[in-house]
Amino acid sequence: MRILLFTGKGGVGKSTVAAGTAALAAADGQRTLVLSTDAAHSLADAYGVAVGAEPTEVAERLFVQQVDAQLRFQQSWAEIQGYLLSVLDVAGVDPVAAEELTVIPGAEEVLALLELRLHALSGAWDVIVVDCAPTAETLRLLALPEALGWYMHRVFPAERRIVKALRPVLNRTVGVPMPGDSVFDAVERLHGELDEVHRLLAGPGSSVRLVLTPETIVLAEARRSYTTLSLFGYRVDGVVANRVFPAEGADDWRAGWVLAQDEVLAQVDQSFDGLPVWRSVYRPREPVGVAALSDLAREVYDGSDPLAPPAGDGPFRVRRTSSGAVLHLALPHVTRADVDLARNGDDLVVTVGSYRRVLSLPAGLARLRVSGARVEAGELQVRFREVTVAAPEKERA
Repeated sequence: MRILLFTGKGGVGKSTVAAGTAALAAADGQRTLVLSTDAAHSLADAYGVAVGAEPTEVAERLFVQQVDAQLRFQQSWAEIQGYLLSVLDVAGVDPVAAEELTVIPGAEEVLALLELRLHALSGAWDVIVVDCAPTAETLRLLALPEALGWYMHRVFPAERRIVKALRPVLNRTVGVPMPGDSVFDAVERLHGELDEVHRLLAGPGSSVRLVLTPETIVLAEARRSYTTLSLFGYRVDGVVANRVFPAEGADDWRAGWVLAQDEVLAQVDQSFDGLPVWRSVYRPREPVGVAALSDLAREVYDGSDPLAPPAGDGPFRVRRTSSGAVLHLALPHVTRADVDLARNGDDLVVTVGSYRRVLSLPAGLARLRVSGARVEAGELQVRFREVTVAAPEKERA
């Protein structure tokens, strides 16, 4: 099964490109599902049809879904929300306001990821295309499973034991209900599902495509997205430059735009060297409907396979050496000065800008010591060496 995620700055046309890619996959005989993690659903508008909360067939082998966030929220969050409501009730918070306060920000996007997991496990699809939210929301969303994983492995077990031991005392003295086992079980279940999503999206059958328009500000954001997606272990397998002005028949006004876009497109090719950069020309009218979207995608990919698996081993790998090991993490467009590196027990903490990834080291690396690090050719390389223990001196006779 192939999973493709499309993201980019708001307004660059990522929904159109995602919808077109899905339509082309279905036309090629693949049973295809396209869904959105963006709260502002645009897929129904792109296809020009009504779409429901369950997969809706809009063409042969092409299905579209707008996730019913309210329904999924009740299924995945009900027990946790019930406990939070009981705490707010004791605090005297108005019931209507309390219900609003217990809805987590970004819940719709998170639940769309859980919906993706269910579809991937079902085996019903050859291709799943995800129209992601704008870049910043997507990066926060894709970082969530690993961030929650650190809490679940390091803090959650001890917290659960403490609450279980002290629950009778705390209930009497504090007057606030303590979470029961069902609440902890719900949190563990949610973490397990999100962890499975992370493994699925970081796997060899999944990749991210960046959609941009040939503008300097948009390109700058796409470069940062490439770095951050690599930091969290997600493969970026291509870039779509959308709304490119055709040079033929351009009047003086459009000729100026063509020159300006050509300068940015040259920077795009340099910024994403080694990745395919597909182009989509500016059309006189918006492509709406399966046929128009299929035509757009066919021109964009220009004979190349839009479903080709991503090349290489992915952004994260470990290489064994005679003296230890080297951890390789792709960080395109980053220098050594941009990276902060720290070792905390069995964790390696990598910070790039405002994003931080806590890498839990496998046992084979955790027993080694960090002997150095460098950034070379867009890749962080952390060297690990065996811990040498001095042999005890022989006792003198």
